[in-house]
Amino acid sequence: MIPKNLKISIIQSELHWQNPSANLAMFEEKIWQIKESDLIVLPEMFTTGFSMNAEQFAEHPQTNTFRWLKQQAAQSQAVITGSYMIKENGKFYNRLFWVKPNGEFEQYDKRHLFRMAKEDQIYAEGTKLLITELKGWRICPLICYDLRFPVWSRNSKDFKYDCLIYVANFPEARMYAWNTLLRARAIENLSYCVGVNRVGLDGNEVAYSGESAVLNFRGEELFYNKNESVIQTIHLNYQDLQEFRAKFPANLDADDFSLTKNFNQET
Repeated sequence: MIPKNLKISIIQSELHWQNPSANLAMFEEKIWQIKESDLIVLPEMFTTGFSMNAEQFAEHPQTNTFRWLKQQAAQSQAVITGSYMIKENGKFYNRLFWVKPNGEFEQYDKRHLFRMAKEDQIYAEGTKLLITELKGWRICPLICYDLRFPVWSRNSKDFKYDCLIYVANFPEARMYAWNTLLRARAIENLSYCVGVNRVGLDGNEVAYSGESAVLNFRGEELFYNKNESVIQTIHLNYQDLQEFRAKFPANLDADDFSLTKNFNQET
């Protein structure tokens, strides 16, 4: 049986700098506006903005923001995903949670840490790629700077996933890279690709123009928005994806490779 079409809702928004309670209240109001969806995607570090102040704002696993995510998923009857700061076993992580309406969850720690902002000095890198499933779709959620590293997200010849998702705080100054690489990831992996970014200024006076996008397996835009706070639900068509893969099986000519570090990939 062919999986049903997937309804993905993206929330492109300004963020209250280092103010988790204000951000959770704001996103709760935005989530209420979504009438029907399978998956709701929030930006990277949606509780604080892209902050290195983990000592003050990192939460222990399954505490305040995690409980909020479970509540929102249950109320909306949609999976909710986004990343925020976590402290675990004496280390800090930029961790994405994938929370289901029934309370079950999965997680992914950002693998590529943005050294230009000293993220690599504050947070520990992730070691496992997450491939999860929703309504028969296989989905790979990643975080911001991961976008620049195609080996980490490379699809296999028999397709590990059908949709890539990047949650981000990607600055306006580097939007050419954002827009180019989102399309490249979709095209090279024969996959839908979703990028959810923020807008506005952060506490370091870094500007963000959003430019969240949903791209099909050809790299064509199904949705794109610049500079505005926006909530949008987009339908992804599984049959279109499968027909294109059958008609243009470039995956069969892909090069085999293995990662050089001892990272375990969840498949």
